[in-house]
Amino acid sequence: MERPHVLAVDLGTGGPKVALVSFDGTVAGWEFEDTELLLLSGGGVEQRPSDWWQAIVRAATRLLARGLVPTESVVAIACTSQWSGTVAVDEQGTPLMNAISWMDSRGSGAIRTLVRGKPSIAGYDVRKLRRWVQVTGGAPGLSGKDPLAHILWLRDAHPDLYRRAYKFLEPIDWLGQQLTGRFAATYDSIAVHWVTDNRHINAVQYDDGLLTLTGLDRRQLPDLVPPATILGPLRPELAHELGLSTDVVVVTGTGDVHSAAIGSGAVRDFEAHLYLGTSSWLTCHVPFKKTDLLHNIASIPSALPGRYLVADEHETAGACLTFLRDNVLFADDELRVHEAPPDVWRTFDRIVENTPAGAKKVIFTPWLQGERTPVEDHTIRASFLNLSLQTTRADMIRSVYEGVAYNSRWLLDTVERFTKHTLDPITMIGGGAASDVWCQIHADVLGRTIKQAAEPILANVRGAVFLTGLALGEITIDDVAANVEITRTFEPDPGDRAIYDELYGEFVGFYKHNRKMFARLNRH
Repeated sequence: MERPHVLAVDLGTGGPKVALVSFDGTVAGWEFEDTELLLLSGGGVEQRPSDWWQAIVRAATRLLARGLVPTESVVAIACTSQWSGTVAVDEQGTPLMNAISWMDSRGSGAIRTLVRGKPSIAGYDVRKLRRWVQVTGGAPGLSGKDPLAHILWLRDAHPDLYRRAYKFLEPIDWLGQQLTGRFAATYDSIAVHWVTDNRHINAVQYDDGLLTLTGLDRRQLPDLVPPATILGPLRPELAHELGLSTDVVVVTGTGDVHSAAIGSGAVRDFEAHLYLGTSSWLTCHVPFKKTDLLHNIASIPSALPGRYLVADEHETAGACLTFLRDNVLFADDELRVHEAPPDVWRTFDRIVENTPAGAKKVIFTPWLQGERTPVEDHTIRASFLNLSLQTTRADMIRSVYEGVAYNSRWLLDTVERFTKHTLDPITMIGGGAASDVWCQIHADVLGRTIKQAAEPILANVRGAVFLTGLALGEITIDDVAANVEITRTFEPDPGDRAIYDELYGEFVGFYKHNRKMFARLNRH
């Protein structure tokens, strides 16, 4: 009998990957579709849910048509998605407007108004802050990029639309609704709305006091279910469209931070992974609920039932290379000689490999869209520092790779203080982890052993499938760790330690000395 497969969807910011994966993590094949990111004035960042859905259906149809596995072997659909976004929908689940992205900061003013008061600490009313931390484990970010801020911005900027909204859903929970017709959120997907009581990890529920404090209407929020819950069968009309059985089941999905933790194989407490995609994070599971408000880090519900996960994020990592390609080297203007070659990332890697460590002391700060952790500051921006007449394009490209790694080290220092553990080794996943030279740079800058997962760009897909396998009783948590292959291990080069220690110190110092300038320049 053909072994069972899962049709897995990974809805990233750049578009969805759709894969056919067995429960042991073997990927039979996958397809990708681009989706557009809409950058608006005032910190607005949106996407069209219709683009997401059409891209998913196109990719799934193309993948299934390849005949890689018998369609009757597909027993479930698993989803993971960009996290901390908002989709306002009507009673049929139809979006009322574009989805608000996790990068959108238009709700910053509303959040600052909500949290302020006296006496205060770090911009928060002490009493409000105590309640948030006690109940949720964290607090709304002042940058305005959490779903709570999105909803409050909609309330103020578009009151008619706000009143019409039947539910406000995370992107992952909108996908679940589209697949099954059921409105639901999991303990982990709802966490950064900051209105759930997370103290009892197996019985998370909305907190009436926080709903009153924030002004959110419970009726406009989805019902809560535990992670790894079977939502229901695939809608019959969609099963027919894709040529799948109506017996195919859909398991609750999870945000990309959570699926990455599972797909990395680093699922035991204090086993860390570094995700390097459009954004980046360094996280691990922990056996406690804890908050570091000053550095915007907290332990929140994991997608693994009964577990907590350290939550943190860098806004732009791989996006910095995309920016370099599209806005600098191959910008669509009258100076462009030709388009970027299809293998441009490999070309970047070769250039970086042949450029000495330290990039002639050129420093790049990768804050293209502000930052979340270890500083929450939506006004800071990217910079190339210390350019001279001797600086080459190769130096600047390498400095982008190194600047992202300096940001990772900044986060590592903070997460290790938070967990009180040295995180070594670190498993590296995400599209950026496919670059051997970027893995080595991270090993050198962080001073940690880096383990490169096999097919790292598919880690989130595997994480969603492993979670589905756990929900259906097909695998155990020990199987997850055993089924993630490590292709290479990168050890720190002691010869590069001195230059990276020097430049990292200047990197952090640059933020401390210039954050007020950025606030003045970008306060609006």
